[in-house]
Amino acid sequence: MSILRKLVLSLMAMSCVTAAATSQTVGAYQQQSPDSQQSPTITDPIRELNLSPQQREQIRSIRQQLQGERAAINQRLRQMNTALEDALDADNPDESLIEQRLRDVADAQAAAMRIRVLSEVRIRKVLTPEQVATLRTLRQNARLLRTERQRENMEFRRQDSIDRRRSLGNPRNTLDPLSPRRPNQQRARP
Repeated sequence: MSILRKLVLSLMAMSCVTAAATSQTVGAYQQQSPDSQQSPTITDPIRELNLSPQQREQIRSIRQQLQGERAAINQRLRQMNTALEDALDADNPDESLIEQRLRDVADAQAAAMRIRVLSEVRIRKVLTPEQVATLRTLRQNARLLRTERQRENMEFRRQDSIDRRRSLGNPRNTLDPLSPRRPNQQRARP
């Protein structure tokens, strides 16, 4: 068999493999598309908690009380992040300045978390024990759903990466095997 004929046959085989891999990738993507899967119904947590009108007003009041402080903290956090980015983008970055900017960002993040937790504690005081239990269940379900979505996204990206590598073929030479040879291993001659 001539070298040209081997080359043509191997190119045809590679194109068939690439076409098959591409169709499998498209099929897998279509199977994972939101239209083909039934997503769990997302319920409104406010309705699930069955808040009374008085509880709604108390929660609204708590949120309004903390709104100004929350806005100031978020603005400070944005400013500290910008200052850190500016310090990192400097032509000659100063490590001590970057360390200070990191501490500033960490302090702003801690303040944002503090106001969020304080708000939640105040809101929980308004809820009945049954409502707190319902809230806990809702949060746990949301956490599980988020974890599952992250896992699915990671698996899809991993499979997509594998499929792309397979479709590229052998970057060294399409006639050589994909696995590397050991230094003392000889290639078999037909």
